[in-house]
Amino acid sequence: MELIKRIVRVINANLNSLLGSTEDPEKILEQTVMQMQENLVLLRQGVAQAIATQKRTERQAASAQSTGEEWYRRAQLALNQGNEPLAREALTKRHAYLETATALTNQIQQQNDVVARLKQDMRTLELKISEAKTKKDMYIARARAAEASYKLQDMLSEASATSSLGAFERMEEKVLQIEAQSEAIAQLGGDDLEKRFASLEATKDVDSELAAMKSHLLHDTENTQQQKLPPI
Repeated sequence: MELIKRIVRVINANLNSLLGSTEDPEKILEQTVMQMQENLVLLRQGVAQAIATQKRTERQAASAQSTGEEWYRRAQLALNQGNEPLAREALTKRHAYLETATALTNQIQQQNDVVARLKQDMRTLELKISEAKTKKDMYIARARAAEASYKLQDMLSEASATSSLGAFERMEEKVLQIEAQSEAIAQLGGDDLEKRFASLEATKDVDSELAAMKSHLLHDTENTQQQKLPPI
């Protein structure tokens, strides 16, 4: 039971380290489960050793009981042969072995209790490890999702920052400026073309009017000259 308490303290320490530091949650959880599995290996070894000790004690108790019975038969043999002192010594030996067998039997009962507790602790730890693995996978998935969400939100916040919006606004202003300049150039070019055509039309009118004036002047001159000539 003390081992389970120590394991729980280790788990709590790791979780406190996870909450109170900036270490990688996945690494902390993996280390916690690994330590639990290492403790389970130690606990299994302890159970195996306790069972081995119990079996050895059982063999010793059986051997002491068997030896005690053997000394009882020897006591009977000595008594049948009329050797009461030897029979007494044999019985004394028998009682010593029986006391040893009784003590070992009591020890076996204590060892049974120890083995039962260790097995229960082992099953409890196995369940805790199974639960820890399930929670570990869940928390790792949640941690990865949270990290991905954080990175996405950070990226979106950067994309929506004033500098980024300013870049789009500046681009829009630039496009509008280019469109305005293009329209102005088109208008200026159109006005110049209109002026040139208007100038050509004005020049044509002036030339026509000038030609008419020349023709009229020439006609007047001829009439004047004819009037000055003497009659034939």
